[in-house]
Amino acid sequence: MRTEDLVSLCPKLYHMAEDGSWPNIQKLGLLSTSALLTTYGYSGVEREKIESEWRSQRVPISCDSLDDAWIRDQIPMPPESLRGCLVGMTPKEWYGLINGKIFFWTTWKSLEIFLAAKEYKNSPHIVITVDIRLLLERYASRITLSSINSGSTYYNPEKYDRPKSRGLETFKKMHDYNVSYVAELVVEEGIPDITDIAICVERWIAHRINYENPNIEKLADIWP
Repeated sequence: MRTEDLVSLCPKLYHMAEDGSWPNIQKLGLLSTSALLTTYGYSGVEREKIESEWRSQRVPISCDSLDDAWIRDQIPMPPESLRGCLVGMTPKEWYGLINGKIFFWTTWKSLEIFLAAKEYKNSPHIVITVDIRLLLERYASRITLSSINSGSTYYNPEKYDRPKSRGLETFKKMHDYNVSYVAELVVEEGIPDITDIAICVERWIAHRINYENPNIEKLADIWP
């Protein structure tokens, strides 16, 4: 996929973050789970439990010199479901891979559905809207694309017999990407200058009506 085609397809990107996390993101940048653990000085068994095992709930992390932070859960991606759809990887390896990445939705509709998922509905979240052209100018070498929601193993049993397959080949560089749509844009490690790339930061909440038609409410403009 060419850069201009990607910009035309999804000029804006959307990242959902924990409520109240923006001040810390402004200070540290938008970081992957692995980068955040490194910044907070986590290592050994304590780090491996967060980074390489399934997080059934969000996890608090702390460091004497930094504000406390939360690492998001992985409720839609339990290991028993992953075992049925992973290609050439174990769940532990997949969690390690995923935790080194930052994920952006390429459409507002996808973000709405995620906000209204049963695990997150009725809970406020921060939504960071990003200018894709600026992101590509600065981080093209660390960007990959995915045609699926790589962080969820949910599927419609009326249409499919298992979650969509996934593995190392799920994330492709732009020049290797030949699908006409993009479900996710992924950045490796971190975006320290997120305030230069972000268009706005808002606080949203979703009240689920049904899967395709969530009721979305903006609670506040956070930044700029």
